[in-house]
Amino acid sequence: MIPLKLLINNQKIKSSKSTKKSAGFTLIELLVAMILASLILTPLLTFMINIMQTERKEQVKTTTEQELKTALDFIARDLEQAVYIYDADGINEIRNELPKKTSSDKRKYFPVLVFWKRQYIKSGIGIETSSSNCDRQPDKCDDTFSYSLVAYYLIKDDSSTWSNAARIGRFQISDGYGDSDSAKNATKDAGFKLFDLTGSGELKAKMNEWESGTYTSKTPDILTLVDYIDQTKINTRTNPKPADCPTGMQQIPKFTGSGNSVASGDVKTASFHVCVDSINTAAEVYLRGNALARMDDTPPDYSEKNKNYFPQARIRVKGRGFVFTK
Repeated sequence: MIPLKLLINNQKIKSSKSTKKSAGFTLIELLVAMILASLILTPLLTFMINIMQTERKEQVKTTTEQELKTALDFIARDLEQAVYIYDADGINEIRNELPKKTSSDKRKYFPVLVFWKRQYIKSGIGIETSSSNCDRQPDKCDDTFSYSLVAYYLIKDDSSTWSNAARIGRFQISDGYGDSDSAKNATKDAGFKLFDLTGSGELKAKMNEWESGTYTSKTPDILTLVDYIDQTKINTRTNPKPADCPTGMQQIPKFTGSGNSVASGDVKTASFHVCVDSINTAAEVYLRGNALARMDDTPPDYSEKNKNYFPQARIRVKGRGFVFTK
């Protein structure tokens, strides 16, 4: 019996050792597994992060391109109604008649594209009483036209509402139209005053003498048209000034010289500039966005390395209207 008990006990000991040996991994085995896993997963994670970042950059680039095209189409439709477009000399002359004319504002708001347009208004004049108006009886009213002064600004301020890149804003003041009725006259914006073509002289000289009326709190504000415009300032190394305009056209802003026709301070950038031919009522409009500003609170500047994420667009427009002068 004693040899039998010894044999049974010996088998129990072997079985216990075998069970303990297969119960888990050793520390060395775990360390080796972790090292192998890190060698495999780290490149995969890096690869996936790069793909996600690239995908996001492409998405913001596409969005910026679409917004630039939409903004440019809007400006083009607006310009098609122009009867006179101010060149750089003209903006220099009337700058103090436009909103945001204080010395501090001039560093943040610059009027790049300023023009007069003649807008068609269907059934704009006719009956206007308490019981009836042109909206109810358009057949008893006549069509008319109204003049407006439009200004597109390049804006670079510290507004928390918009991005830290630049943006484009639009200002418009319009004439009243219709009969000498108080309800009709209410359509005239505060600060509006029509240009004066009386007397002798060239058209440009007369348009440059325009003076605004009295602006009030009811005067229309400068409304943002598009955000995420490139804010990179002009420099000779990475962001040189644009090429000169074709013969017969003036560049706005001017990037050399002095005076109000030069974009100064925070808005000295070529991301929104135009070439204007006032005589022929024509303009070339150039825009450059900053897609990376959608991903970073501190937008990077333009460079050759990242230029693919600074989409550009341009268009040439000729106004359909014109004005006569003696």
